[in-house]
Amino acid sequence: TEELKEYFSQFGSVQRCQLPFDKETGFHRRYCWIKFSTPQDVQNVFQKDSHILEGAKLTLKQQPLRRRSQRKNQSE
Repeated sequence: TEELKEYFSQFGSVQRCQLPFDKETGFHRRYCWIKFSTPQDVQNVFQKDSHILEGAKLTLKQQPLRRRSQRKNQSE
């Protein structure tokens, strides 16, 4: 998690980095979520053609921006 946070910090302010692990194997599940402080930080990440961390090429996907009110309505 720290390596991911450190890597993506070059593009902007990382608010949160979540790397889920499989309880049975103890290995990470090969995906993570990174939350940036601003939409511009996210755009900075996507301006770079490819991302390689510890020899592995990363595939990036952007989640649509959700507002808190939308989350609340979805749970009701």
